[in-house]
Amino acid sequence: MTSRSAFSFSLTPDERAAHGKQARSRVPRMAQARFEPGPRRPDPVDVIEAQSATRLPELVPIRYGRMLESPFRFYRGAAAIMAADLGAAPDTGLTVQLCGDAHLLNFRLLASPERHLVFDINDFDETLAGPFEWDVKRLAASFAIAARANGFTTAEQDSAVLECVRAYRLRMRELAEMRTLDIWYAQDDADRMRELLASSMDKKARRRTAQASSKARTRTHMQAFAQLTRNTPEGRRIAPDPPLITPLADLTDTGEADDEKELAALVEQYADSLSSERRHLLRHFRLVDMARKVVGVGSVGTRCWILLLLGRDDDDPLLLQAKEAQRSVLAPHTGGDDYDNQGQRVVSGQRLIQTTSDIFLGWTHVIGLDGRGRDFYVRQLRDWKGIARPDTMGPRLLELFAQVCGASLARAHARSGDPLAITAYLGGSDRFERALAEFAQSYADQNERDFETLAAAVRSGRVTARTL
Repeated sequence: MTSRSAFSFSLTPDERAAHGKQARSRVPRMAQARFEPGPRRPDPVDVIEAQSATRLPELVPIRYGRMLESPFRFYRGAAAIMAADLGAAPDTGLTVQLCGDAHLLNFRLLASPERHLVFDINDFDETLAGPFEWDVKRLAASFAIAARANGFTTAEQDSAVLECVRAYRLRMRELAEMRTLDIWYAQDDADRMRELLASSMDKKARRRTAQASSKARTRTHMQAFAQLTRNTPEGRRIAPDPPLITPLADLTDTGEADDEKELAALVEQYADSLSSERRHLLRHFRLVDMARKVVGVGSVGTRCWILLLLGRDDDDPLLLQAKEAQRSVLAPHTGGDDYDNQGQRVVSGQRLIQTTSDIFLGWTHVIGLDGRGRDFYVRQLRDWKGIARPDTMGPRLLELFAQVCGASLARAHARSGDPLAITAYLGGSDRFERALAEFAQSYADQNERDFETLAAAVRSGRVTARTL
């Protein structure tokens, strides 16, 4: 991959645009359509198993079970496979801070610190600097795979991908004409986006969009508190739900005093990554309980903890999630990263990509119950989050969602990359989106083959899958 330092913002606007056009000589836009797995392509199960080697062995079968629910669920857990495929092909060298796993379910409604509902990327486990098209390709292919799962025709699948990539190209062009600070401050307010799309929606789609916004506002930390905790003689504590939620007391034989000491040290170390005013806010809470939680699809098997902190009393909670941060799946294909702590990598990438990030976003390094050190990033658990349901969408609604995701990804990329150079590469025609529609179909085919490979590995006993 081209070095991160290959581009300089000290160039003039014309020179930056010329830099973008020159990238076409390395990778013509229509060449983005090609996906040709070579004879040395790694076995997909080997790639997944290599990740599993660093994870909790008792949880790995749950990961495989979730991935085998459908080709789309497989795709969500197969970021490492796609990273290897993208890294083996020529790239533009037009670098941005990548999400690294930009499938459509990683775009959702979120709460800003000012308590506004915004639409943004939400998952940054794999974030790293790399060629902008890697994120666009992963997002495009996710729409083709989701549309196939809904039984859409090939034309309807292509239409969703075209709308997504066209929205990316047009939004990037709009951002290229903006001042630098205006790009940084730009955000996708949920209400404004609903208004912009209203003319393209029918009555049913408008009603569903409004309902999604309303539901997101109900998904507060207090709702999570009510669902995840219970009253005990010691006070409010996290409710067990094994194997999905397992309190720390059920995972260790150490004494209560030792547990409290270790937990206090964890919070203190994490607090050092926060700004001074947020450290001050955190001191108003005391840590009372901790539990291991199984999350997501691709993340299953990594260590993830729920931390319950209480303020004034048992009805004044703060729920934090501390999630293990391992090396990005992109790192082997980009020359690695510059971070000693992978949690810091995640947090730094998130702050570059997101318009507004959680005020409790931070990182730490923890010595685990097994005596090994691991990196974690920390954020609030469930604060005004609304997730899309592509399986319930018809063709037109999926197209509209594709537009919103494509435009949001462009805004995220423009914050760290160069919108002038990317716009010059994309050009004013539909060549790039037509190329990615073809790529998305080819990769959806490959994803189905990889899905069947994992299924065959389970049938043969090579790996074990478990459903809950």
